Amino acid sequence: MNTTKNLIFALEPSKAFGSMVAEAIGGTLSAHEERDFSEGEHKIRSLVDVRNKDIFIIYSLYGDPQLTVNDKLCRVLFFIGSLKDAGATTVTVIAPYLCYSRKDKKTKSHDPITTQYIARLFEALGTDRLVTLDVHNVQAFENAFRIPTTHLEAKGFIATYFTPLLKKTETVVLSPDSGGIKRAMAFAKTLEKEQKIPIPVAVMHKTRSEGAVGGTAQIFGEVRAKTVIIIDDLISTGTTLLRAAKACKQAGAKKVYAVATHGIFSVAANETLKNPALDNIVITNSIPPQRLSKELMEKKVDIINVTPLVAEAISDLMEDNAL
Repeated sequence: MNTTKNLIFALEPSKAFGSMVAEAIGGTLSAHEERDFSEGEHKIRSLVDVRNKDIFIIYSLYGDPQLTVNDKLCRVLFFIGSLKDAGATTVTVIAPYLCYSRKDKKTKSHDPITTQYIARLFEALGTDRLVTLDVHNVQAFENAFRIPTTHLEAKGFIATYFTPLLKKTETVVLSPDSGGIKRAMAFAKTLEKEQKIPIPVAVMHKTRSEGAVGGTAQIFGEVRAKTVIIIDDLISTGTTLLRAAKACKQAGAKKVYAVATHGIFSVAANETLKNPALDNIVITNSIPPQRLSKELMEKKVDIINVTPLVAEAISDLMEDNAL
């Protein structure tokens, strides 16, 4: 890492994740101040000179008990503005989880398209590039931004995790709805390279209206006597994954894994995910699973470290900036 030209910041509570990324690159996090005021406002500023520097900000934009997603969004936008005002050459935002990216099209009259609005906010404050991980809809994400974007995928890390677990067992990758078929197929191909055998893909029929999942639980594909990996981009309440897991077990599946890059986890997820239809839950460390109970974490949840993936992406961008 060229410390004379590049600086990495990580805002709270992404500092632990950011420190691991910086260490993997061979550097350290740069100092900054985050200060809250009694009336609810805040300020954020760098404590080092950023003039003529290429800046990388690591901040996963999810809500937690301390800061809402809107709090975090406001903080990172203010920080970007302050860095640009202080003379930074470029500012790249690395948001392992990008907020408001699920609403990428209108499904009802007057619906907001928040993916586009988020892009406009980052662009307005002077962001030069945005990097994220396994966004809900890649095409919508890329089309929303006019600045360069980088989309990272955790499927290789997830496939490596499963390699020793799936030996001598028939496996099928299942998408919990038709919208995730491309994701399931891409993961199955990655898993095939690790396993050296064909991995079939199945899909479950799902409809959603007013936030509620409905329709009949119908699986298209064979899961009987197989290990099923249900793959999705995120887990919130866990209702969609549990519904799919129950359908798989009723169809004769031997074991069911629920896999997602982002474990957002609402409080309700504790009750949903402890159901025995789900044997194991696998997520990455893009979001700390702080709402899950200790008991559930110990019994069912495994976390895959994706900081090497983010570190590699930042290293590549640093090399590009040096050209």
